[in-house]
Amino acid sequence: MRTERKLTRLDRVFARLDREPERPAHIDVPRMTRHRIVLFSATLAFYGAIVWAVVITSWLVRLDWQVMFFRPYQQWAEIHAFVDYYVVLGQRGPTAVMVAAWLGWRSWRQHTLRPLLALGVSLLLLNITVGAAKIGMGRLGPHYATTIGSNEMGLGGDIFPSGHTANAVVTWGILAYLASTPRARRWLSALSAVTSLGVGLSTVYLGTHWLSDVLLGWAAGLLILLALPWFEPLIARSEAWLFALRDRLRDRRAGALPATAPVPVEAPVLLKPRPTASGDEAAACEASPPARSPRAPVYLAPGPHTARGERTPVTPAGSRRPPHTDRIGRGGTPTARPLTGG
Repeated sequence: MRTERKLTRLDRVFARLDREPERPAHIDVPRMTRHRIVLFSATLAFYGAIVWAVVITSWLVRLDWQVMFFRPYQQWAEIHAFVDYYVVLGQRGPTAVMVAAWLGWRSWRQHTLRPLLALGVSLLLLNITVGAAKIGMGRLGPHYATTIGSNEMGLGGDIFPSGHTANAVVTWGILAYLASTPRARRWLSALSAVTSLGVGLSTVYLGTHWLSDVLLGWAAGLLILLALPWFEPLIARSEAWLFALRDRLRDRRAGALPATAPVPVEAPVLLKPRPTASGDEAAACEASPPARSPRAPVYLAPGPHTARGERTPVTPAGSRRPPHTDRIGRGGTPTARPLTGG
């Protein structure tokens, strides 16, 4: 009895990757629904509350100092090497390259630029919003703190909010935002949340950020992901413009190629009839010129080749035999020989 092999999850993944490239007919573009607007408003309120709690030097600032004096990198020194590598998942350069490579393959596979354009818009918003907040609030980090218990605001720093945390939320969250099925969106959302949570706690462990920096970084990254549906019309127009530009360049390149000149066809030459010698009226005839025989190659004789039996015998001009005076030629009179003896 023959049984079919049961496909594993890895087999199903490769079968999906090996599908023929096709552009999705209906791309599931997230819209700015009421539920999303409520989440955006709540996250924005949380963002403002964190900033206000730090500005007034509330209990959140005291918690920041307590965590800093606890020095987690000394309490759990055995995981220091792992955390040094794990925190790279929040650096903008390596994570952007990895995610862009995957989204670029997906764009090529589906014949659409939306994944790459969505990533570009999200990173642009991240640089503008988080960069402006860092420069505007100017908070110093734990390693450069000057006064114990102060909020260290307005002193020329650039760590509030945490760029590593916000970048981890946006870079890995964009994969969940662009997921094609609800199930994939749920799994990728959970994975990106755990990754960004670990990156934020890693910066606190290493002492490069306050705990409030990480909280504000989570809020900043989530605001960008929630606001992306507002930029979907801009992404669609940019994609259409880029495809139109590509088509114009292709047409221009095709028109610049030199066209091959048509080969002229010679008309047949018509021969006029010649009158005969007897003066009778010649019959009109129109004939094309006789076809030329193919030209013989250089290494062959120019004339036609004939068989040996058809060739004309050639008699040599003179005899090749040496002359003999004592011999008589054909047709000659023999001379009398002297008689000897007696």
